[in-house]
Amino acid sequence: MEIVQPQGWKAPRGYANGVVAPAGARMLFVAGQIAWDAEQRLVGRGDFAAQFGQALENVVAVVRAAGGEPGHVARLTIYVTDKRLYLDALPSVGERYRAALGRHFPAMALVQVADLLEEGALVEIEAVAALP
Repeated sequence: MEIVQPQGWKAPRGYANGVVAPAGARMLFVAGQIAWDAEQRLVGRGDFAAQFGQALENVVAVVRAAGGEPGHVARLTIYVTDKRLYLDALPSVGERYRAALGRHFPAMALVQVADLLEEGALVEIEAVAALP
């Protein structure tokens, strides 16, 4: 994947401004993933970092199931019910991010929403991956 950064712009921290998928890539669209385990039980109730980590691991599991790797993720959209929880947990969120995606930083957006469908869910992550 090619990272796109407009000339003269300050480099972003922790994400890419743009990503170009390689020609011929298969595009995988990953539905919003919350902190469910394989049995669809919510884990990490009340713990933002734990929920973030599980949701991101779920995204990576779907990417791997399609034959991809974490480095194939081109875009992440992170929906949170409270941006303060995200900011307060940032060191732990960073650790969990690196555990799942390493030093790969796709195009990302973080959006605060009024609520999520699953009771107790604090974060939902959707992704687009460009598979070889």
